[in-house]
Amino acid sequence: MKPIVLSPNQPPHFYRGGAAIAAFRGISPDGDRVPEDWLASTTERFGDPGHGPTVLPDGRTLRDAVADDAPAFLGPEHLARFGADPALLVKLLDVGERLPVHAHPSRAFARAHLGSPYGKSEAWLVLAAGDGAHVHVGFREDVDGGTLAEWAGHEDADAMLAHLNRVEIAAHDCLYVPAGTPHAIGAGVLILEVQEPSDLGVLLEWSRFGLRLGDATMGLALEEALDCVRRTAVPRDEVASWGGSELPAASRQFFRAEWLRSEPVVPVERGYAVVVAVEGSGRLDTEAGAVDLVRGTVVLVPYDAGEGELSGHVTAIRCAPPRPEEAAA
Repeated sequence: MKPIVLSPNQPPHFYRGGAAIAAFRGISPDGDRVPEDWLASTTERFGDPGHGPTVLPDGRTLRDAVADDAPAFLGPEHLARFGADPALLVKLLDVGERLPVHAHPSRAFARAHLGSPYGKSEAWLVLAAGDGAHVHVGFREDVDGGTLAEWAGHEDADAMLAHLNRVEIAAHDCLYVPAGTPHAIGAGVLILEVQEPSDLGVLLEWSRFGLRLGDATMGLALEEALDCVRRTAVPRDEVASWGGSELPAASRQFFRAEWLRSEPVVPVERGYAVVVAVEGSGRLDTEAGAVDLVRGTVVLVPYDAGEGELSGHVTAIRCAPPRPEEAAA
């Protein structure tokens, strides 16, 4: 099975953005409320099942194509551990305005309260960032439940942001954000996000974004939803351990993502993956076929494509599910 070049897949969203994705992907802008491009997605938006799944060039959704031929897409070891589920979601995010302070549930919370096998640990690989670009990640000091409920109930963004770690970011930085960690991404960044395949999150501010409380809490009562938020302190050294030029080992229980820089050739291991060309131009050769790469090309590489190599003068990011032996329960 040959590698598959994927077209943009931009469901409408509540926050602004989209121009940077259009420039990166080499397409015409389609408004200012399409800030996310869901790459190789078998995931539906929470509460909006009409949006999210990727449609392949042959007209099938990726989810249906995988169901039709899971061994070819995923391989025997992946199938034995995860079934006919890619166990991965990758997105491009063009953050045109500061995102609300929010957190994503862990698998334990998602199973207990939302009927989902996946939570949403995620990681950000920064493709472009303006001067002063930053994110807010984790409360610097312990926050008791009553205080958090008061902040959220009043949508007191200033108080929450003041208590979160502010982290400056630049192009080529990586940052892992474990499930439960409160966070907000500042405006003016283009990010490749790799994550568990879910669309679950609790927003701690919502009306400024035209949302209702029920949208912000996934239909749960506010106090119940807030139970998914980590209230213990995240010291600066812990935040630092989540970032750098590569993702930390702790993230590999949920997903993998690595920078590939052809100099001029780099091997690409066999396995289901999403490859995104970030800079330059080159070629991805596999045993089943080849794809030319330029900035913004997104390629789904099935297991049956075999081993490959990246050549030319191109920088790419390869995203993949966790190895079965490393995956979280």
